[in-house]
Amino acid sequence: MSAAGRVVVIAGATSEAGLAVTRALVGAGARVVATGRSEARLEPLRDAGAQAEVADATSLDAMTSLAAKIGPVDGVIPLVGGWRGGGGLAGQSDEDLDALLPALQAVRATSRAFDQLLHGSDAGRFAIVSSTALARPLAGGANYAAVKAASEAWARAVAHGFAKAARDAQTPLHAASVIFRAKSLDPEALASAVVALWDRGAADLNDTVIEL
Repeated sequence: MSAAGRVVVIAGATSEAGLAVTRALVGAGARVVATGRSEARLEPLRDAGAQAEVADATSLDAMTSLAAKIGPVDGVIPLVGGWRGGGGLAGQSDEDLDALLPALQAVRATSRAFDQLLHGSDAGRFAIVSSTALARPLAGGANYAAVKAASEAWARAVAHGFAKAARDAQTPLHAASVIFRAKSLDPEALASAVVALWDRGAADLNDTVIEL
């Protein structure tokens, strides 16, 4: 297997990481559907060869509409992110938590909207970006670590859903949910790791953590 010919949705793709992943996938022969909330910020992704769609990755309605529009899908990568922290535990404000929650909301919305399409692919892949901070959460990053922990729990539940569906249908596992963990995200390292998701079988990948 390879990424060539795969249809991959990058939700919340207007970051440096989103552009790097788009370029790598297009270079590998995949069709990329990149989403963002700003038409202007999607232009570099179009220039890189993606089909750019204005859509809110945190909205289940928006992602469901996109799923119906584009048809078969082999991969979904939500890249909504950001960091807020500092000030110890007392500095973990509600405002900062609210600013971080869209990352979790995007994981939830994209996995739910594209679930059946990923089940239907012969090599469905769902992958999120998390942080090595979960190994030792700091007081000044408690909000951030909590959101990442929740996102990882959700991604592992997606993995369970893929495995259970295969068992119930008595068919080989074709879909995998993967967690990427990085200390400081290198867009190019992430891009290479995403392309490599189709180099291994789902049984080897499902419910795994890959450190970048």
